[in-house]
Amino acid sequence: MVDRDPASGIQRRVAGAHNVRMEGLYDLILRARGMSVFDVGCNRGMVGYEFANNGARLVHGCDSYDKGIETAREVFSDIRTVQSKFEIVDLSKGPDALRKAFGQGQYDLVLLLAIVHKLKRIMTDENLRALMVFLGRWATKYVAGHVKEDEFKLLDECMEQAGLVRIHTSFISEEGGPGLIWKRVK
Repeated sequence: MVDRDPASGIQRRVAGAHNVRMEGLYDLILRARGMSVFDVGCNRGMVGYEFANNGARLVHGCDSYDKGIETAREVFSDIRTVQSKFEIVDLSKGPDALRKAFGQGQYDLVLLLAIVHKLKRIMTDENLRALMVFLGRWATKYVAGHVKEDEFKLLDECMEQAGLVRIHTSFISEEGGPGLIWKRVK
């Protein structure tokens, strides 16, 4: 069954409102000024928009949802103070798909908001781990995500391999899952 908004009939793509996706991670919004952000599974770009409104200088994102990417491009086309790029990417193709779309990207912050459990459905464990390590290496300061508790170990191992350690865990979100932040240490 597809979850649709009763008023518009448009398919819902995220649990709750987009701001729920940042529950437990708002400290990063406070540090957005001058930041470069990459949102994995960006949907319609609304989380990136929050970072842009709080001073991020660059917001990039990817998703397999073409209408969402089109919407994100439209929204950001009017924000002249932020460099933006949104691309349709099949993450099951791993790091090569991201390199093809974004080059050798380096970002202050990489967001993994409620995406890991979706990737687990379409990728082998080995390929998922390789992608997570790759994304961790793209982050020069932080990786943040809302993940299921059974994914903590996987992500902690991948982020450690990429040179990051978990510095924050929040269980405040009832819809988005626990919020985690890893910080670059080497």
